Amino acid sequence: MEFNFSFKEKNYNGDVKVTDFEGAIFDLDGTLLDSMDVWEKIDIEFLSKRGLEVPDDYINNICAFSFKEAAKYTINLFNLDESEEDIINEWNEMAIHEYSNNVKLRPYAKEYLFYLKECGIKLAVATGLPKNLYEPALKNNCVFELFDVFCSTDDGGRGKGYPDVYLRALEKLNMSAEKCISFEDVLQGIINAKEVGLAVYAMYDKYSLKYKEKIIKIADGYLEDFKNAPIPY
Repeated sequence: MEFNFSFKEKNYNGDVKVTDFEGAIFDLDGTLLDSMDVWEKIDIEFLSKRGLEVPDDYINNICAFSFKEAAKYTINLFNLDESEEDIINEWNEMAIHEYSNNVKLRPYAKEYLFYLKECGIKLAVATGLPKNLYEPALKNNCVFELFDVFCSTDDGGRGKGYPDVYLRALEKLNMSAEKCISFEDVLQGIINAKEVGLAVYAMYDKYSLKYKEKIIKIADGYLEDFKNAPIPY
């Protein structure tokens, strides 16, 4: 792949941090994928069918949840007489088309992934998305084959409100946290990735702006996009 810029050249100008890592773990929604507006659209359509409006903090509250946790939260919040399974199925039906056709990568994400792969860095996904959404999105953007490991909260266990998915990613990579970096946009995800010992680079996301000051204090770096993401020695 031909790059539009060089991470190494940028580093000589002091814009990129060089650090020692052998693996990189990526969140998807709002981090690698420019997809958060899709969920706002889905939430509005889903709730409007039921004569409800989307509360201001709804998206922020559920973005660290697994689908099952988000469905349970939604049922309790709005007193819905529906099953978690039915809600999850409806969300999936609404999202599959968008993730298969319209969801794109964040700026410079593709170049960065190819660069890391050329450097021999192992790549992992740690996401709250189910496979039927993340696989078509990554394939449609021609980066699916770059990843060595895929971990989803949908595979079982707890959501991004807990560190489980990062621990599974490290286990599958067969690496210690000290040898990996991670990328996240959500405050709780950043906290939990740090909890397991990962260096965390926070990605700008408009839905997390209210937590920006806290995120900057906790994270090892704050990125507007992947153009200035850290490069390996």
